[in-house]
Amino acid sequence: MRCRLVVNGLAAALRLNSRLLSKGFRLVLCAFLMSAIAVLSIPPVKAENIDVTLRRNLERTDFADSEIVDGFFKIAFGAEWQLGEHVERIRKFDEPVRVLVIGQSHLKKDIAAVVGDIGARVNHLDIALTTDARNANLIVTLARARDFNATVRRIFGRQKAKQIEQTLTPECLSGFGKDQYYRIRHAEVLLPVDAGEFTFLDCAYEELLQALGPINDDASVSWTMFNDDVQMGFFDTYDQYLLNILYHPRIRPGMTKEEVRNTLPDVLPAVRSWVASTNPPRIERANGAAGARLDERCSCLVPSSTVPPQ
Repeated sequence: MRCRLVVNGLAAALRLNSRLLSKGFRLVLCAFLMSAIAVLSIPPVKAENIDVTLRRNLERTDFADSEIVDGFFKIAFGAEWQLGEHVERIRKFDEPVRVLVIGQSHLKKDIAAVVGDIGARVNHLDIALTTDARNANLIVTLARARDFNATVRRIFGRQKAKQIEQTLTPECLSGFGKDQYYRIRHAEVLLPVDAGEFTFLDCAYEELLQALGPINDDASVSWTMFNDDVQMGFFDTYDQYLLNILYHPRIRPGMTKEEVRNTLPDVLPAVRSWVASTNPPRIERANGAAGARLDERCSCLVPSSTVPPQ
């Protein structure tokens, strides 16, 4: 009925007598109109941010074992800025990670895409969104710039927020609480909603990944997003190596550097195989740039208080 009305309306618009149109022609015209409507109703695929595309095209993807291992020890141990004792142990989730997003519902689909990408590229990591606050152990709060400091105070408390404000000028933050066995039991991520698309993506990837355990930043590792002088906006190959090492079953919470060093020869081949399987082959560019310098730096912290094991 609906298609017949459309055809009759079109005939009227063209000043044709719809009764003179043959049945076959009417059916063909109807099918064409319905196909056109179906195509037009498909939502457009969101184009990748141009700054992300530029960095992805310039990304270096081929690394020696020594480069991967050196970066892992620098990023997975210690912390960029710490509110408690200095820690030289592996910290990671040993349970499913369930991400709850708070605020700015129109950006939740972007967080969902980031979480999905991380889950697809890190083997042995069970990570997904949830709408159940009782089941969430990683909270992502989306806030406007004018509300940022107030949100930091609400999440971390006034005393710790004051320390943060005196030491850092962060555009985004992440932190986690661990138990006595160095298992992460709760993590918080704070992201800006009005800093522009690229900054939002860059912060989302860096802070969500750092909330999973690799909380340190190191300027000497030029290929990682965990470097205040590097912006990526996507999950780059080098950091996929670092996260896949961290979440390999042989790498356990609480391990020391020496224990990890003795285990890596057995872990690296499996990690290389996995990363290769999740990234299509690419022609390496001669200059192999890792990214651009940051004007605004994303910073991370580890709360001194720990969440007791559940």
